[in-house]
Amino acid sequence: MNPLIRAVLSLFAAPRLNMREDYPKVRRFQRRMAARPVSRYRVFDRQILSEDGTHRIPVRVFQPRERRREEVLLFFHGGGWVTGDIESYTPACAAMADLTGCVVASVDYRLAPEHPFPAGLHDCLRVAQVLLDDPQRAGIENADRVVLVGDSAGGNLAAVVSLRLRALGHPGAKRQILLYPVTHWDHDPATSPFPSVRNHGEDYRLTNTEVQDYLELYVPDPDERRSPLVAPLMAEDLSGQPDTLMITAELDLLRDEAEAYARALQEAGNTVRVHRVSGALHGFIALPRFSRALRDAYEVINAFLDEDPVARKSDTDGTESAA
Repeated sequence: MNPLIRAVLSLFAAPRLNMREDYPKVRRFQRRMAARPVSRYRVFDRQILSEDGTHRIPVRVFQPRERRREEVLLFFHGGGWVTGDIESYTPACAAMADLTGCVVASVDYRLAPEHPFPAGLHDCLRVAQVLLDDPQRAGIENADRVVLVGDSAGGNLAAVVSLRLRALGHPGAKRQILLYPVTHWDHDPATSPFPSVRNHGEDYRLTNTEVQDYLELYVPDPDERRSPLVAPLMAEDLSGQPDTLMITAELDLLRDEAEAYARALQEAGNTVRVHRVSGALHGFIALPRFSRALRDAYEVINAFLDEDPVARKSDTDGTESAA
């Protein structure tokens, strides 16, 4: 990268925080930044009872200004499994609904460290099962129109939910959109197998140290971090996964592991499309609607949503890739 461009982009780096101590401050800051006029968004809140009946999982449903597609996007937010919620992601989800013309259902899963792995995963899995088993709840005729979507840690959860559904013998979703997801357990530049961890882990939106702190808060047991339920790239069997759109950010330390997961899905016989957003930083899905990175991503997302997964599966068993 041009040194001048690198220097300018470094000005947008996230403040260096000790996430182990500062995560409550980050949560409060995110909510303040996402404060919204009540009349701006067409939303309604629902709750789904957890499988064990011990708590309710909030789900915020966003209606687009103009509904152009039948799909319901089941969204798992980012934030390192530690920060983020349906309040802080409300602007991004409202934009997603309007820019795709789809209903968006955002899941307020439990966060670490108060609720470490696998609590948040169980919440996401439960909501996915309920929606896939009873799609009429969301006003759609069949489960083929449910699309799993997640960014960063939420992309990790979407991928793992798909893996878990297959392991349970559930048909699962037909499609998933993974936005710069976490797929690996090691983000130490000295030991990571991915160049992007070394090249982009210090200067920009997300750092190596922050990702490792998030992982340790989410999964306190070091041995569990290599589980496919935490690091899906470690899964031995990736067959039978949904048609996947993988979107990565050029200047993101997670870029290479996300694209490696896409390749692994392809090699397992799944249909995968990969799109890298040039010049983008981690977390760009939350940028204002006029941003170039956001417009680039939604052009690809809308093209993916326009494809009919049922018809395509009957036409070809191959894979596709676009960089």
